[in-house]
Amino acid sequence: MHIGILTLTFSLPGCGSLKEKRMRMGGLHERFGRNPAVAVSESGERNHHDASEWTFVVVGLSKREIESEFSQIEDKIQRVVEARIMDVRREFI
Repeated sequence: MHIGILTLTFSLPGCGSLKEKRMRMGGLHERFGRNPAVAVSESGERNHHDASEWTFVVVGLSKREIESEFSQIEDKIQRVVEARIMDVRREFI
């Protein structure tokens, strides 16, 4: 069993309030939290309306399986989230 941690830092240009930030970013938990192999949480920049950090913890049988899940998460976020990805960190435990 392997555990991978994917942390994404976002910039939200033009976002003027925490309410707007929640509208832009709020669906991440619902979209990815349904997968029993993925845990997701807003892990940083909670009080800033123009930035956000999210962490995805993925459990899999192999590192390759986890890397594939990381790629799917990143691809989907780039398509559906109205924000810029500023930093991507991947690590394995």
